[in-house]
Amino acid sequence: MGNATKARTRNCYWFAFHLALQLLFGKLAFAQIRYTVPEEVKDGTVVGNVARDLGLDFTSLTDRRFRVVSGSKEAFFEVNQDNGALYVHRKIDREELCQGSGACLMELKILVENPLEMHHIVVEITDVNDHSPSFPKKEQKFDIGEQTLPGRRFQLHTARDPDAGINSIRTYTLTSNEHFEIDIRQSDEDKIPFLVLKKSLDREQNMKHSLLVTAIDGGKPPRSGALNVSVIVLDSNDNRPMFSQEIYEIILQENVPVGTTIFQMNATDPDEDTNGEIEYSLGNTLKQKVYDIFELDKITGEIIVKGMVDFEENDIYRLDVQASDKGQPPLTGRCRVIIKIKDVNDNPPEIEVTSLSNTVSEDSKPGTVISLISVTDKDSGVNGKIISRIINNVPFELKPSYKENIYSVVTKDFLDREEVSQYEITIKATDCGEPPLGTVKTFTIHISDVNDNCPQFSHNPLQFYLVENNLAGASIFAVSAKDNDANENAAISYHIVREHEVTSFLNVNSDNGHITALRSFDFETLKTFQFQVVASDKGPVPLTTDKSVMITVLDVNDNAPEIEVTSFSSSIKEDSKIGTTVALISVSDSDSGINGKVICTIKEEVPFTLAPSLQENMFAVVTRSHLDREMISQYDVTIIAKDTGEPSFLTEKTISVVVSDVNDNSPDTVLFPLISAVIYLFNIVIITDKTFMTFYILSGDKRYMLVGPRMSIGSTIVSGSHSNTLVLPDRRRASEEVSQLRNSSYSSKNKKQKNKKRKVLCMGTFDRMVSV
Repeated sequence: MGNATKARTRNCYWFAFHLALQLLFGKLAFAQIRYTVPEEVKDGTVVGNVARDLGLDFTSLTDRRFRVVSGSKEAFFEVNQDNGALYVHRKIDREELCQGSGACLMELKILVENPLEMHHIVVEITDVNDHSPSFPKKEQKFDIGEQTLPGRRFQLHTARDPDAGINSIRTYTLTSNEHFEIDIRQSDEDKIPFLVLKKSLDREQNMKHSLLVTAIDGGKPPRSGALNVSVIVLDSNDNRPMFSQEIYEIILQENVPVGTTIFQMNATDPDEDTNGEIEYSLGNTLKQKVYDIFELDKITGEIIVKGMVDFEENDIYRLDVQASDKGQPPLTGRCRVIIKIKDVNDNPPEIEVTSLSNTVSEDSKPGTVISLISVTDKDSGVNGKIISRIINNVPFELKPSYKENIYSVVTKDFLDREEVSQYEITIKATDCGEPPLGTVKTFTIHISDVNDNCPQFSHNPLQFYLVENNLAGASIFAVSAKDNDANENAAISYHIVREHEVTSFLNVNSDNGHITALRSFDFETLKTFQFQVVASDKGPVPLTTDKSVMITVLDVNDNAPEIEVTSFSSSIKEDSKIGTTVALISVSDSDSGINGKVICTIKEEVPFTLAPSLQENMFAVVTRSHLDREMISQYDVTIIAKDTGEPSFLTEKTISVVVSDVNDNSPDTVLFPLISAVIYLFNIVIITDKTFMTFYILSGDKRYMLVGPRMSIGSTIVSGSHSNTLVLPDRRRASEEVSQLRNSSYSSKNKKQKNKKRKVLCMGTFDRMVSV
């Protein structure tokens, strides 16, 4: 006898003993109160006040030994003898106590003595969303042939969520993509996700698709789990094993002997040799209990009982079955077998293709017969009555013949090879037994081509760019057209329509559309031209398309700027004002864009500059400072014009400007320019005060003084001289001042720099020299 049984026996004895005592000395009170508490609450959480709800006196709870009686070693609830409250004694996990989606109830016994009373309390443990949906594996991989038709379904791993009710799994989502969508099939309490192909795959475009399937529960907030799905696109064996149905249901007595074969999977593959040999296997994500009770023979497909089947333990099992052929790579068909623990129609219909034309022209009219099939069933009565139909969405239909179970497959719509080049027709035959059995037969129909499409150019209009100075005889570009037909109907040749002179310098390769220029083009001569190119297919009756081609010749920097002097005065007076125009020039460049943009400058430091004119690309050569013929009597002005191309070209143009004399020097001031020229050869001393500035030149034992326009107090003006000639009254004092200034003027390099600056300023201010 197990421990649990022994514990129940002891509880029964104990209860009987107290019942006997109560019959002798007291009374037994029965009452039932129901409380609700969520799982996972903290220890000490009050569920309700049992003493108050039972009408017990709070002050007598301790004396009457108010307590919870539990036959389990793990007491989840206790009562407080001071206030009569029922509280949580230890953490409660609803998923450990109660599996499934039904109500989770715990019955407690509340006992008080003197007199003896026993009360039954029911506590309902409500679910909280404390579990996220989880998949048995983090990744799932599918190998899908590129010619698999849209609508094909692939069963995904089913996620599990221990939570119940609304907190269990509500839906599945799939990352947005153009090839797949997700479909959910409700089976009893499970939601089974399927990956559905909604758009045909193309291995040449994408060999692998990575998807993310998310299982979401109904909690608030919802919780989720993810499954990474990899789809490998295969270009191989084109028929996969097919089960007669996606879901099988089996009724099985719970006392079936171990070793009994309860069902044999029946997948068919129309391929031959190893591509048609099938091996079966159970899915690797089932609950462990399924593997303990059932096994699947990989060769025969038989499902065999290997463990004890107990209805009270589990009344239903779900088996995911795979059928794989031995092709390279192998293809797999899947179905689900539902075994209900409680005999089936055991002969599925058989489909035989008696006549098949596997190629039909795309211009066939609706009603064209392409195949004859017959269906049979070894069963009799309603179990042998067969209903046949085409189950996939194709432009074909079954037409019944004069004889029962004989059908012809005919076209029901117009065909277009350019849209769909072949079809897989899947015929399903289902008997009327209970439960019905079905068989699926798939065969392929190829659509042959007719020349019903004209060549189409890839761009409209066709426009190309050609850099000038191209190499004559070399290919400059190519035109390309595409024809959606097949074989010779899609083979294209090209030719140019000879309409004008330019086209005589162009040749086109009739096979590949490469266009060759027989001469070099010059942007400055020809900037754009246009011609017609014709594309023709090679069908029995050729179809053609012509397209206009626009050519734009692009410029390169192959021309240097040009400078033209449009107006020039070779002589200018020295007293001309700043800004006086001596010449007008125009610049030009045969190139365009940045290659034709010209920047003009004057080459060397001369008292002339360029001023822009109101007219574009016109400049005026103007004076930018005063002229002095006595200093420089002629200037060579070099104008530089440089374009901004890469590489850059420049052009120089030199004009000679003669400075003509004006009477701007007095006789007694002739010496001043000479003094200005020799100032750099002597020591310079400057004396300043508020009203007077004296400039001394020291040369050996002689000294000269330049006097500015202001005079110091006590100075004397010599009669008959200019007003700014000063005669000093005391030569010795001046000599001492000169000596002092000479010593101070050499004190530092900075003072020398200042003296030099003053020298330059004074040259333009002083115009008299006096010997001192």
